[in-house]
Amino acid sequence: MLHVHVLGKLIGTLESRGDFASVMAYRENVSPQDFVSLTMPVRDEPYVWDDTLHPIFQMNLPEGYLLQVLQEAYGPLIGASPHALLAVIGRSMIGRVQVAPPGAALDEPATPLDVAELLQGDNAEAAFALRVREHATSGVSGVLPKFLDTQVRIAQHTKTTLFTHRHIVKGSSNRLPYVALNEHLCMEVVRQMMPAAATEVSDDGQVLLVHRFDVDADGQRCYGLEDFCVLLGLRSAAKYETTWERIARAVGHHVPLARRAETNRQLATLILLNYALRNADCHAKNIALRYTSREDVHLAPAYDVITTAAYPEYASSPPGISFRGRKTWAPGDQLKTFLTSTFDVPARDQVTLVDKIGTAMLGVAPAVLAAMEQHPGFRETGKRMLLSWHEGLSGLHDSRVYAMPDRIWGEAVKQISDAEEVTVPRNIIGRSELLGRR
Repeated sequence: MLHVHVLGKLIGTLESRGDFASVMAYRENVSPQDFVSLTMPVRDEPYVWDDTLHPIFQMNLPEGYLLQVLQEAYGPLIGASPHALLAVIGRSMIGRVQVAPPGAALDEPATPLDVAELLQGDNAEAAFALRVREHATSGVSGVLPKFLDTQVRIAQHTKTTLFTHRHIVKGSSNRLPYVALNEHLCMEVVRQMMPAAATEVSDDGQVLLVHRFDVDADGQRCYGLEDFCVLLGLRSAAKYETTWERIARAVGHHVPLARRAETNRQLATLILLNYALRNADCHAKNIALRYTSREDVHLAPAYDVITTAAYPEYASSPPGISFRGRKTWAPGDQLKTFLTSTFDVPARDQVTLVDKIGTAMLGVAPAVLAAMEQHPGFRETGKRMLLSWHEGLSGLHDSRVYAMPDRIWGEAVKQISDAEEVTVPRNIIGRSELLGRR
């Protein structure tokens, strides 16, 4: 059994039932405002979920490499089930919910993470790796990767994330070089269009510091935060298996009428930004609602926006979320009619938004060029970013979409050479290296 807390108050229990079910029950006399999830109001009857964990608890389990490391590190001791792993990391969840074994302290004494060291110097990536190593064996509260491997080179090979009381620290990887710098520059565009997470990038462009927006200035939990996997009842692995139509309906269910028009307009803006910036990684886990109560629910600040097309492996990836049954970068006039009918944003307002996005992108383009000069290893990635931005904005200006005059990019941007051609190797699954070539 695990104890479930909301803003530090014990409000219920979470238990596994067999191998494939989970039961969450509220305690008696819990306030209706102390709900665990917008989808799970306080009630006497337990919530039985026919899966290993309810979506609100799945939301904070790590994915990919981090999940593998946690399973290998703790599997021999407590088992590798999601329920067992939640017992390990549940106190470090994003938002106002925490899960812990009975009697466990929610806030252990913490050694502050020295973020200044991570952002400065000629090799911030190495400093990030060292911090991962330190936290792997320390008792730092709220730092999820304290459970990671203790190899110093970990951050050099995989995109890794640290969670602290006030920040999320993200590292780049060989597979996605300078993705921290990529995200920071994209977020510079996004922040000019809508509420978005504040970011800082290290001197070497390899580490990104994201200011958490679920806590107050002192790092204390004050907001609930639920991504759309939770709100739609999806497993985290199904984050690409939704549609903008379903997201719009969830907004109608959970966002009060007084905030709905604002939320819909911000979602329409986010869709246009993803088209302009060529971000194929906008999925149900990268959009969330934030709240203090059921009467105060709104779209969370935008986060995790990158130009995925800057990396050859993802250059041909379609948008992460479909609308009207399609995932395409060439939506034609369907995009305009969809945003009007689904999010109630008039076509003339959409034209204004696209124009403002173009202005924001042109304003940030010199920073991309400056970063290319500062970091020689970023030159090709930066070049692909600018070419992708130009392609994305031109696609929105097309006569079949918004029929706007094409933006005139600065001379320096116009004169950059084409990016180097890269052949993405084919990974043939199931073929033994011992077999001869045909």
